[in-house]
Amino acid sequence: MLRRKRWLFAMLAILPTLAIFAWLRMFPIVETLRLSLHKWDILSKNKPFIGLANFQELMGDRLFHEALLNTTIIAFGVLAITIPTAMVLAALIHYRTRSRASGFYETAIFLPHVVSLVPAAMAWKWIFDARLGPLNALLSFFGIQPQAWLFDPTLSIISVIVLCSWQALGYAVLIYLVGFKSLPVSLYEAAKLDGASGTQSFWFLSIPMLKPITLYVSVVTLVSGFNVYAQAFVLASDAQGAPGRQVRVLVLDMLENSFRNYRVGYAASEAVVLLLIVLVLTLIQFSLLRERGRA
Repeated sequence: MLRRKRWLFAMLAILPTLAIFAWLRMFPIVETLRLSLHKWDILSKNKPFIGLANFQELMGDRLFHEALLNTTIIAFGVLAITIPTAMVLAALIHYRTRSRASGFYETAIFLPHVVSLVPAAMAWKWIFDARLGPLNALLSFFGIQPQAWLFDPTLSIISVIVLCSWQALGYAVLIYLVGFKSLPVSLYEAAKLDGASGTQSFWFLSIPMLKPITLYVSVVTLVSGFNVYAQAFVLASDAQGAPGRQVRVLVLDMLENSFRNYRVGYAASEAVVLLLIVLVLTLIQFSLLRERGRA
């Protein structure tokens, strides 16, 4: 009887939190799924049910394909840069710096993560500027010709990847630092007695034991990469603030279909596709790390 009362008290205690979570998180997802099955036009009173017609139209939409390809390249590019770089930087801070200096390095690396997206993107837009940017000035010392970072289709995607990686790195390093501090010191001492070098200990001890941290960081980084918007919008916009066309991403495509073309149902179908992609990739990451852990 006492156990049942405790369980009931716990459920009642978390019920307000669950209700708020359902209203702010679950209800918008359900509503988006409903809108994706309708021809939901802001300017029209008639919003008929059309089933999977919006998704069928997506299959032949060139702009959607372009946005999906660009977003996928950016997301995996950020993931490929952030994970190994964050792990190495966290190891260097944890093992190679003194306790007083480590706080400075942690703050310096984490600072880009808390900087507002738009000011940070504007600063990087100046860095990537073809005529006045310091990046081309630096490359000129090595005999490399100035590059049109924000006008060339390939270089503009690389620019967005660099900006997103710069912002994601601080959070990933902080999480890896927590992981390194929780690793048992006795294993490293035993490996050192057996003649293992620091690199070998890092490769054969740290990386396998940090798999749960890697899973969490990779999922968060990949989800953030697929939701990229402000970075691509600001970097690719012209002097008047009009959005550029060099870096078209999924969120930008959804916003244009919703508020410029007034096709809310069509934009909702894009959001559903994005949700399914992120969900599938997350499940794949979980399964891969579980299989490696068993092996």
